[in-house]
Amino acid sequence: MSLTGDLIDLVWDKPVRPADLSAACSYVLDAMSCAVAARHTGTGQILAAWAEEGGSGVLVDTFRVAGLVHVLEIDDLHRGSVTHPGCVVVPGAWAVARSLGRDGRSFLEAVLRGYEVMARVGASVGPAHYRLWHNTATCGPFGGAAAAGSLWDLDRERMVWSLGNAGTQASGLWEFLADGSMSKPLHAARAAEAGVTSAGLARRGFSGPAKVLEGERGFYRAMCPDPSPGRLGEDPKGPWALRCTSIKPWPSCRHTHPAIHAALELHQAVGAATVRGVTVETYEAALALCDRSEPASESDAKFSLQYCVLTALREGAVDLASFGEETRRRYGRGGTEVRVVASPEFQAGYPERWGARVTLELNGGERLTAERRACLGDPEMPVGEADLRAKARLLLQHGGMESEEAETFMAEVLGLAHAEHLPPLPA
Repeated sequence: MSLTGDLIDLVWDKPVRPADLSAACSYVLDAMSCAVAARHTGTGQILAAWAEEGGSGVLVDTFRVAGLVHVLEIDDLHRGSVTHPGCVVVPGAWAVARSLGRDGRSFLEAVLRGYEVMARVGASVGPAHYRLWHNTATCGPFGGAAAAGSLWDLDRERMVWSLGNAGTQASGLWEFLADGSMSKPLHAARAAEAGVTSAGLARRGFSGPAKVLEGERGFYRAMCPDPSPGRLGEDPKGPWALRCTSIKPWPSCRHTHPAIHAALELHQAVGAATVRGVTVETYEAALALCDRSEPASESDAKFSLQYCVLTALREGAVDLASFGEETRRRYGRGGTEVRVVASPEFQAGYPERWGARVTLELNGGERLTAERRACLGDPEMPVGEADLRAKARLLLQHGGMESEEAETFMAEVLGLAHAEHLPPLPA
């Protein structure tokens, strides 16, 4: 017996209903639209050029597209595990399904299983793991392996091997935040690649450690000061993790989103008044990653609560253009101070709830406040189908797709539950 074996049993026993397949289509569209949008960015072009040196094939496609999905910081986020499942699970599953000629339903079932495994492992690692390790990078290989293994129809023993070797490849440190370097999309690319590699090797009889999570020299012992293994099997009959995953409406670190949403509300209320000071109350993890009052680059700005809130207040929108050089030049003007603090109130709800309160002090002494316990895109406040399509359309066209091509691609992805095969990777 092992924790990975128990996890496999739980996930493979979950029923897949038509509504689950339909939801999976939406998340696949979101992920692949993010990939297309990033393909002409500097970071995206470097990732693609390196992948092309490897030739072609499942691993090359997985690495390239997974990295692209994560470049613009607008891909999905599962709160309870603090992971971005789409950037890891979808590209590898798509590449494997295409190589095998699998139908759309098989692909979507693999995506559901990949999200589920990644989210459950991510929820089990404990909060201290996230202080040094990027959960998407460390827990992602498990999800990637589950999705690929599903498509290869691995038996239980080989699936255990697959997750075992996925766990032994877990890595991804937060140090890139110190200087704004490009490592974060590499985390997604490597996690996805590691997952597919692990499943592919297991398919050929390459064994992996059954107790990679709980063993004396395993994942929890090495990397998790306060793990919660019980989270792996929690609420086995609950909804699929994919359906509890947030769709991101703004292209910045998800920890900035509750404050952005509150600030956008306050933008409507401020009018012509002058804002003298801003206070953002939130939870500790948001401050650990996103307390940077003087962002020096686009990446820094995407991880700056101060920048994101002030931009939302001033511009009334936070979009792909908000982190460009012209908008960043405007950020330091006006002398408005933004103070960020950790609040026990919001800390108590994290990671299941990501909240923030924004308070403005106006020049006349008046104070205005808005808060969010959930924000747009969360399961409690989901984006509608029209908004999902609008986001995808914007991203696809941003990446160079003509309008007709974008509409065709969206229709193909949203119809995958009944498709005999998958279209080519668009990025």
